[in-house]
Amino acid sequence: MMDAILHHLETLRDQPLWRAPPEALRVRFREPLPQGAASLEAVGQTFLEAILPYSSGNAHPGFMGWVQGGGTVAGLMGEMLAAGLNANLGGRDHMALEVEQQVLAWTREMFGFPAEASGLFVTGASQANFMAVLIARLRALGPGVRAAGLAGAPLIAYASRAVHGCVGRAMDMAGLGAGQLRLVPTDAAGQIRLDVLAAAVAADRAAGLRPFLLIGTAGTVDVGAIDDLDALADLAAAEDLYFHVDGALGALGVLAPTLAPKFKGLERADSIAFDWHKWGQTPYDAGFLLVRDGELHRRTFASEAAYLTRAERGLAGGDWWPCDYGPDLSRGFRALKTWFTIKTYGAEALGRVALQTCELAQELAALVVAEPELELLAPVALNIVCFRYRSADADGLNAEIVADLQIAGQVAPSLTRLDGKTAIRAAIVNHRTERRDIETLVASVLALGRTSSQRRVA
Repeated sequence: MMDAILHHLETLRDQPLWRAPPEALRVRFREPLPQGAASLEAVGQTFLEAILPYSSGNAHPGFMGWVQGGGTVAGLMGEMLAAGLNANLGGRDHMALEVEQQVLAWTREMFGFPAEASGLFVTGASQANFMAVLIARLRALGPGVRAAGLAGAPLIAYASRAVHGCVGRAMDMAGLGAGQLRLVPTDAAGQIRLDVLAAAVAADRAAGLRPFLLIGTAGTVDVGAIDDLDALADLAAAEDLYFHVDGALGALGVLAPTLAPKFKGLERADSIAFDWHKWGQTPYDAGFLLVRDGELHRRTFASEAAYLTRAERGLAGGDWWPCDYGPDLSRGFRALKTWFTIKTYGAEALGRVALQTCELAQELAALVVAEPELELLAPVALNIVCFRYRSADADGLNAEIVADLQIAGQVAPSLTRLDGKTAIRAAIVNHRTERRDIETLVASVLALGRTSSQRRVA
């Protein structure tokens, strides 16, 4: 099985990026609960025949559909060893927690956070953003909110209209209501409008509401735009707002010296959500929440329980129990595959990958602009390019083109909508993606667009 998965990674470019699973295989996975045993070899063979060839394809160099990293062999080994160790990182005194604390220390160093800052591995930035809303809620209402609930507290949060949809869902899950999130318009560059934001905060205060949270975005999901984080930090300080940054897409750009200035102000955030499994190339899943005020973070989640009693010595010892900093008591060893990745390749290499994807995005944008049949639909801030094939029925045609590309299995962009227009969205995240892949994308879009246009005319 190990030989097979390594061979799979070595030959990715020779394989289809994606294939629709045949119905016969889908049926194969609808069997009753097995009552007897099967050999590990037989089960592994089923994986190799029926699962591996029909993956989502994000490890393939032509994958540009969504913001997903490509993973690495070092991360694969870390994941395998973590599974073998089978450690629960909810707490107690064992070495796995030292590994997670080491990655936390590196993360503080990367973002310029103080030594008292806390952090935690979670499933992804969606969970990290939710936790940040809960921390901001406690900051605004005090620890009593954990027992008494909201009691009608009129708390209002702010983010750009380009913020990830998980933020509205986080407001919902926190009991605040998605409708209490003000979605502020963006400018031509995709950044939050600071003038409209300031006016919204003032209007809400005048109406007797309580602004409590400001969320900046370091790489919007559609176009990769970065809000003016420094200006947002100033506004948050002036208005006494908790300043959180959703950096799921772009925060790790700080590892690239030429990209880092784009994220000025990120070091001033009260908390940052990001994903090691994107630009960090760690295998899924490896989200992270970094919090400036470690004590506020702890007070948001820590709970007393007899079965979690700490001891001066023995296995129940240890002075850092992650279950005090998040909702999970049962936690896998996500830190190990991240530690393996950082130790094996180094921060400089991860930064070079981030820069490389941004350079490829600029090259792709130049190829699009050079083709009269194509239209660039948004400025390229980081590693996302949104464009389309020009047509009288551009929305329908470009949707067909993307589906055809995905089925063809060489390159796979996705779709989004910008200002009411259907766009082909190419998100370049994988460290394996090269110039030839973006050239294939452009050539394929042109070929499919021309063929479809001719067919429609006929």
